[in-house]
Order: sequence, then C-alpha cells, then structure tokens
Amino acid sequence: MSDKKTPIKVTLKVGQKYAWCTCSHSENQPFCDGSHRKYNATPSMAFEVEEAKEAFLCTCKKTSNPPYCDGSHNK
Repeated sequence: MSDKKTPIKVTLKVGQKYAWCTCSHSENQPFCDGSHRKYNATPSMAFEVEEAKEAFLCTCKKTSNPPYCDGSHNK
C-alpha cells in the first residue's frame, strides 16, 4: 500500500477497464476495492487507455488530471 501521497507506477493495457480510487479508503491503491461504500465516500472513477503505457497514478487525490499524478502532492 502507498503512503497515500506518493504516486504509484502502473502498467496500463488497452482494452482493460480500470477503476481509480477517489476516496483514499481502498487497500488496493491506486485502484478501487469498493471501500467507498463502507465509508459513504466518493465512488471510483472509471477509465480506459487508448494505448498501452506505464503511468504514475495519483494517491493523494489532489491531482487536477485524474487519475494521473500532476505533482499536487508536493504542493
């Protein structure tokens, strides 16, 4: 699990659907594990990619470019 601040590097695949955690409660950061339901928190954000790539996904949840890290955790 991340320290809830540092972005996590992931390999994203074309044709796969992802659910990015928006609430910080997931034990499977940066992806949703459904914990938002227990805490009545914000639901996940679904996304797909058009090309396979490695990316850093935000865990601080302050990014202005979700689900990707934009360095907001450093501000």
